[in-house]
Formats: sequence, structure tokens, C-alpha cells
Amino acid sequence: MTTLVVQRNGHAATTDELAPLAFAGHAHFTAMQVRGGQVRGLDLHLKRLRSASMELFGGALPDERVRSYLRTAVEAGPADVSLTATVYSSPGEFTAGGEPAELEVLVRTGPPASGPEGPLTLTTVEYDRFLPAVKHVGEVAKTHLMRRAVQEGFDDAAFLDRRGRLSEATIWNLAFWDGDAVVWPEAEMLVGTTMGIVRRQLDRLGAPQRVQQITPADLPGLAGAVVMNSWTPGVAVHRIGPAPVPAAPRFLDLLHQAYRAEPLTKF
Repeated sequence: MTTLVVQRNGHAATTDELAPLAFAGHAHFTAMQVRGGQVRGLDLHLKRLRSASMELFGGALPDERVRSYLRTAVEAGPADVSLTATVYSSPGEFTAGGEPAELEVLVRTGPPASGPEGPLTLTTVEYDRFLPAVKHVGEVAKTHLMRRAVQEGFDDAAFLDRRGRLSEATIWNLAFWDGDAVVWPEAEMLVGTTMGIVRRQLDRLGAPQRVQQITPADLPGLAGAVVMNSWTPGVAVHRIGPAPVPAAPRFLDLLHQAYRAEPLTKF
């Protein structure tokens, strides 16, 4: 069984179908980790694709159709994979649009991933993403800023919005710890599916959490920080810019406990 699957609308993608996409950038996607042919937070992934399609294209595919494409790709590969589903329209980019076009779904699978061990150091960069609530493709700034951070001796970069608030990191959501409660940054950002999973499971566990504005000046008063994405519900961060961040093993354990409480779902 192959470890790499590339399908368009539920069928193996041909070179002719893929070639135009190599030069296109008007699309959105979701990424997930599949284990045993199942995934956590499938409803959140479908909601993300649906809402992003409405924003970019003015229409969305039925959830069941998207789900069938995901299921077909998973069944064609091994039980444990990384999966990316990208939605795009046939007219492509640099067109005026008009009537909503038929949407296409490209699904790719590859080896499973779990992210870095950490702890990580993050530089801070002033940056506001365009359409921050949409996980869209072609974001050259994220890779550029990550690489620049590494050149400066950091592991990655965290974003400061135009109001000086911490929002997210290049490919991560941020979460903080005050010693008792999980603190989510208040800012315009992409709300990750893992973030959504953790937040609802923290509610079910009765763990305190809140949303508040966080600036670099607030960091010395916090007791921990992590990054999270589809790879992992938490990688420890021990420095953001010049500010050291304390180790918070109880915080990290809580996030992973919440994530594990989310049931795996079949496609």
C-alpha cells in the first residue's frame, strides 16, 4: 500500500489535472493527522472548509461529499497519515469571478507527523495575516518569517498585530498559562482545529480558561506558553523575544489530556 496518495474529487489525480495547480494560489485547505483511519475533530475540519469556501468562493460543497473524498483517500493509504485537503475553483486565480464555479477538492496524504519536541524560542514580528480566519494557501510571509527567525537564532516567529497584541505564530496557535487557567490570546487569527478541540474538551473537563489581550509586556506575569497545531496540542515555549517563559509541565499535561479526551472519528 502506497504511503502517498494524491486524489482530485475522490479519484487519483492525473498530471494534467495537477499541472495548473502548481502555478495557482487562490485556494484554502485544512490539515489533519489520521490515526488508525480516524481523526479527531472531523466536524471542525468540515466546518473550516465550509466557511472558508463561503468566504473565498461564495458557496461550499456539501459536507458529506467532502467527507467521502477524505474517506476515499484514507482508504487508499496506510492507517496512519498526515492529510491535507485543499479546496479550489476551476477558474483559478486572477479572474474576475462572477457566478460561483464548481469547487474541486485535492486530497494529499503522506507520512504521519507529531511536531518538534521543544521547548522552543520565538521571536516576535509585526505581521497581520490577510483574511486571518481563512487557512489559505500561498502565504509566503509565514515561511519567510520562520526562516528569518531561524537565521536570528530562534526556532520560529510569533506575530504581533498592529495593536501590539500577540495573535498566533507562523504555523501555530498560541496558548498561555497563568498558573491556574489556560489563557487564549484575543486578536484576529486562524482558530486551529486542535485549538477548537482543546477548548471544548477543557470545558468538559471543567478546566478554567479565558480569552484576553496579551502583549509582550504581559509575558513576565505569565507562568507558561505553548504552540499547537494539527501535529500536537502543545509544544512548550521557553522564550518569546527577550522574555523567558517558565516551564509549565502541568499546563502541558492538561492540554494533552484535553486533546486525548476528544474521540477519534471515522470518515
